[in-house]
Amino acid sequence: MQDFSESINRFDTCSLKWNVSNNELPMWVADMDFQVSSEISHALQKVLNHGVFGYTVVPELYYESIISWWQRRYDFVMQRQWLLFARGVIPSISCIIRHFSSAGDSILLQSPVYHIFYQCIKDNGRNILINDLFYSNGCYEIDFDDLEYKLANPRTKIFLLCSPHNPIGKTWDRDTLKRIGHLCAKHEVLVISDEIHCDITSPSIRYTPFASIDAICANNSITTLSAGKSFNIADLHSACLVIPNANIRKDMLKAMHKEHVHNANIFGLQACIAAYSHCEYWLESLINYIEENKLTLKTFVSNNIPYVHVVESDATYLAWIDFSMIPHKKAEDIDKFCDFLRNKTGLYVSNGLDFGNNGRGFLRLNLATSRKRVEDGLNRLKEGFRQFQS
Repeated sequence: MQDFSESINRFDTCSLKWNVSNNELPMWVADMDFQVSSEISHALQKVLNHGVFGYTVVPELYYESIISWWQRRYDFVMQRQWLLFARGVIPSISCIIRHFSSAGDSILLQSPVYHIFYQCIKDNGRNILINDLFYSNGCYEIDFDDLEYKLANPRTKIFLLCSPHNPIGKTWDRDTLKRIGHLCAKHEVLVISDEIHCDITSPSIRYTPFASIDAICANNSITTLSAGKSFNIADLHSACLVIPNANIRKDMLKAMHKEHVHNANIFGLQACIAAYSHCEYWLESLINYIEENKLTLKTFVSNNIPYVHVVESDATYLAWIDFSMIPHKKAEDIDKFCDFLRNKTGLYVSNGLDFGNNGRGFLRLNLATSRKRVEDGLNRLKEGFRQFQS
């Protein structure tokens, strides 16, 4: 069994996350400090031992492992022809934006949301249109009146859904997804459903794939999937697009070939096959460990850090923390808190403003690390707030 309590040294490993000073503790970017399962390691070692790394074709076993995984875990039966290999979720989203909208069109987001989405839209010459999520009594809901108003804009061509939602850690229920999907279909707005965090949900929560809702949602959507977050193999660049609509799939396949985002590497393929075929036990253990880290966080903050609230989360290994109620602090001071925290304590977290203007007064904390590091981070967080308040 995996020992998630081990604090693995990632310094000097070309890690983006750990490219920090020795006294700093990075809890920002969404990758995990856990070693992969032994089954994934063995699959990669087998490829390495073969010693030939030429061009690769995608084996049918890759698609079969994905189909089996979603049927077992989510009762969603995918058809083989729906699936297209892609080398990553973000390159695929950029490709979709370029080929299913035109310069000057609008792409609709629900803020606060993963900051790279904004970059994908701006870099491709499209307008960012935002449906702010409504935050009240410590939780988030969708403003459906505003959503429909913006979907009805004739320049709105794509709705980029984050499901489960990063950074707030929320799974959308079936009724909510259906309402979103039917509104998008009504206004002829294509849905990109980014479901990369779908496997990491609380044990009592059941994630619902967007394309599983009904034919209307399935036929007006492209779902992006990857084992990267779930099994900590993001840097092996293996993803999959689920496109039930044959016409959309045909157009997408042309776009992917044109932009060469369909090229595979043997390490990513074999890691994904091993993960989906043999590592469900590992994921279940991971989920339980993350849940314990979340409980540790909530208990510590409640007992030690006044005016601060941990937003309830049922998905991802990312915590969304509200510190906007600290008294006597101006907005410009709040905006600088994350830099203050890093400079004073060495704790490196994500600034809520990175996820949209309504992320002001929040920070995102990555809990996918050992309990010892979580506790270290919480003590730094407490000290940072103490100094910030004074």
